[in-house]
Amino acid sequence: MTLFRPCIDLHQGKVKQIVGGSLNDQGADTNFISDHDAAYYAELYRKHDLRGGHVIALGPGNKEEALKALAAWPQGLQFGGGVNQGNAAEFLEAGASHVIVTSYLFEDGQFSWERLEQLKKETGKDRLILDLSCRRTNDGWNIATDRWQTVTSTAVNAENLRELASHCDEFLIHAADVEGLQAGIDEQLVAMLGEHSTIPMTYAGGARSLDDLKRVHELSSGKVDLTIGSALDIFGGKGVTLEECLSWNQQSGA
Repeated sequence: MTLFRPCIDLHQGKVKQIVGGSLNDQGADTNFISDHDAAYYAELYRKHDLRGGHVIALGPGNKEEALKALAAWPQGLQFGGGVNQGNAAEFLEAGASHVIVTSYLFEDGQFSWERLEQLKKETGKDRLILDLSCRRTNDGWNIATDRWQTVTSTAVNAENLRELASHCDEFLIHAADVEGLQAGIDEQLVAMLGEHSTIPMTYAGGARSLDDLKRVHELSSGKVDLTIGSALDIFGGKGVTLEECLSWNQQSGA
């Protein structure tokens, strides 16, 4: 069954909710800036035993906050943002259950199987999550790197999902075109992911209400989990409460 998965998004050292497609070197369009630090949210998720959430560092200046969150709930959170062969082990040792990687796996815009193998030597397949965050193209969806600004030639399709699934424990997929807009999920993407799911997957982007949890469950036959960010009350949203998401997970037996 589809589960709600929590998140902690870090930008310029603060917990924020941003419009994903707006992120660049100058900043980003921001929906919410929290008065609380990352550890506060990690402790909140720990209190409710909400597992499988991700801490994402959006650009530089976020390492201290990320490490606080991982220390607040060892093995309860995944970490992504600038992960590479050189630092992956550090974040795992700091308490991350998994590391999440995208941009490092691309060299000159091309997917690097060599880099993937190097990274797996550091993490092991069972502690690695591949972030297949993507943008729509004429042919479907293609992985977007460098804070979702560079659209690569690597498609998110049945063939690549099947091939990459044997190299990692989970997939994380942000639909960058709708991320942070609270205007609805990318239903076609969710349905495609569900159809070709062979390992756990979490979709993020556009969720605005509890109905979206139900919709992702229907579209993916319960095979894809959902992250809700900007619409959630703990991030200043008015679309859905954390309590409602907890109740949903409890009904599923999680």
